[in-house]
Amino acid sequence: MVHRAEPKAEHSSGVDGVSRRGFLAASAGAAALAGISWAPAGAVPWGSASTIAPPPGFPSDIPLSQQAYANWSREIMLDSVWTATARHSGDVVTLANWAFDNGYTVRAKGTMHGWSPLTVVPGAPSDRVLLVDTMANLNSVVVQHGTPATVTAGAGASIEAILTALEREGLGWANSPAIGELSIAGALAIGAHGATYPAVGETITPGQSYGSLSNLITEITVVAWDEGSNRYGLKTFRRSDDEITAFLTHLGRTFVTSVTLQGGENYRLRCQSFTDIPWQELFAAPGSPGRTYESFVEKSGRVEAIWFPFTQTPWLKVWTPTPVKPPESREVSGPYNYFFSDAIPEEVTTPLGMVAQGLQAATPLFGASQFGAVAAGLVLTDTDDLWGWSKDVLFYLRHTTLRVVAGGGAVITKRSNIGRVVHEMTSWLNERMTHYASLGQYPVNMPFEVRLCGVDDNGEVLVDSAGVPDLSAVRPRADRQDWDTAIWMNVVSIPGTAGLPVFLREMERWMVANYSGDYATFRPEWSKGWAFTDQAAYQDDEFLTSTVPATFRAGGDGNWDFAIATLDEHDPHRVFSNMFLDRVLPPS
Repeated sequence: MVHRAEPKAEHSSGVDGVSRRGFLAASAGAAALAGISWAPAGAVPWGSASTIAPPPGFPSDIPLSQQAYANWSREIMLDSVWTATARHSGDVVTLANWAFDNGYTVRAKGTMHGWSPLTVVPGAPSDRVLLVDTMANLNSVVVQHGTPATVTAGAGASIEAILTALEREGLGWANSPAIGELSIAGALAIGAHGATYPAVGETITPGQSYGSLSNLITEITVVAWDEGSNRYGLKTFRRSDDEITAFLTHLGRTFVTSVTLQGGENYRLRCQSFTDIPWQELFAAPGSPGRTYESFVEKSGRVEAIWFPFTQTPWLKVWTPTPVKPPESREVSGPYNYFFSDAIPEEVTTPLGMVAQGLQAATPLFGASQFGAVAAGLVLTDTDDLWGWSKDVLFYLRHTTLRVVAGGGAVITKRSNIGRVVHEMTSWLNERMTHYASLGQYPVNMPFEVRLCGVDDNGEVLVDSAGVPDLSAVRPRADRQDWDTAIWMNVVSIPGTAGLPVFLREMERWMVANYSGDYATFRPEWSKGWAFTDQAAYQDDEFLTSTVPATFRAGGDGNWDFAIATLDEHDPHRVFSNMFLDRVLPPS
């Protein structure tokens, strides 16, 4: 636990030179320093001063405007793309048929919180791309008390809105991403996950899941091609339908209009933060004594470590199911309690600006300042030991946090390998970063992050089920039933950092080679960076067309090819696709 400091006057320098007032610095300023200053153009309604060719014969009753698109890291940006606002699911069907008739593609638009080009492709023509906003109207949330309890949500409903509605009914999920503002359809498309994993002897609450959110789906409605009518229409798949496994995690190769997910009894969590454990102790070899990562996993299951570059002690968060509030914990009644993660203090923005402007030698200073802000922030905001309902301690990041790029992925292995996996990764990372620093190169200037969850388990589904998601990164290996663990490891950095793609390519290739054979398998995290060349992500043809499919075909269950064929069958004209998806999931 981080020891609390005595209260300080407002003018005090606080902990490690960071004042309470310093935490009021706007994160927008840091974003500008990082070179992320692109400002999206405002919406321009159809028929006014639009600057791109109007779509021919567009349905007159569906709102349409020229809008900008920007993904999370601002590496994919379109100043002008036609965007329709679906008022209901019928509008999506109308738009799909219009797109088919006029040679357009349709892409669902949510919060745009992603890195990979699954929605739009940078540099690709966008004159025949139609984005469809799901957030404005397709956002209903209805909880049903049944066996099991379920929640039905529109594609644009946020995860936070869904969990808030579940919480009011005494329900919740064991696993959730750290950001609650994500749209549910966007999260399910890439198999979003959290950091929930069972402690030794822990039994999961019926209705919940330790795997991806996609494994919670009991029913899903998509826009699909109908051979009889020769048109697109709505089609609902139940979890018992064989074809549903292709749609549970679909990478954007369909358009979801609504989804029903199971829930379980809500529960209280305690979240403790530690900033005093040396990384050599925390990430020690398996079986080592002391406060190791695997020892925290054994006790609490839910563990995340954030290790800032060139610092000695990571920020460790440990969530423990705790029905009764411990006396030393602070009760919280809402999410996003780590204010210092969303607003960057002046002591951090100064070295951030130096790094962003190409002064890479400032990276160690920047790493130290990031860690110092966290350590001080936990004390100044009294957030080192929190207790509350699950969503209130699982949601801890907002959209205002610093925008970065990420590389890494998931390692699928058995529980007894957790310590080995993490030790090997952190040892490699320390050696390589030390090597590059000796050459005066600092390709990584933001943290290494490690967390874990379970694989998608069909036994956690409380309705008749045809199986787990085919394209989920945490899909179990059919031939390795003992591989029950997914360890997520990512390195993040400021966009445009010199040498970053080279480093992430080296790291990705090492992870694929090291976590292989009878030991483990590596899979990309769909929403983040993968398939690196020396210049950019998503460009390595061998990785895209060979390595990735091989990680899913391993085990011999044929799920990869089944998913592609099924998605093609229900969208044979590839209205719901783009140039990148045509490479990753080519026509069957």
